[in-house]
Amino acid sequence: MATIHRFEDLNAWKKARVLYNLVLDTTGKKPFATDYDLVRQIRRASGSVMDNVAEGFGRGGRGEFVQFLGIAKGSVTEVKSQLYRALDCGYLSDELFQSLYEQADETAKIIDGLIAYLLKTDLKGRRYQREADLTEDSKLKTVN
Repeated sequence: MATIHRFEDLNAWKKARVLYNLVLDTTGKKPFATDYDLVRQIRRASGSVMDNVAEGFGRGGRGEFVQFLGIAKGSVTEVKSQLYRALDCGYLSDELFQSLYEQADETAKIIDGLIAYLLKTDLKGRRYQREADLTEDSKLKTVN
């Protein structure tokens, strides 16, 4: 296990960033790009995944981190639903849909794993530890 000091080191955040960039690239191309409402909605949802992972980590407490990871997971599910809408509208080929859906699914699984770890660990996060007790071994650790 490695100690995580920055949200950028979390695999959940890294995967969410990849998902966002794939969505950004895909929605910038016609015919998808012409559906402004769906483009805006799916971009916001995919961005929300990485933002909530980062915000939860930044809160410093296990409970809040788990709460924000739950929000991130909900946003991944929203992206999946919006991918179906884009497929139904003819904006995505079956292959592109499958690729994006798999990326979203993998992101959700990593978030689930991080939630499961945080719920099992005795560590409460930086917020609940006294400054004098904060050592390398007592900082928030993840399996990612």
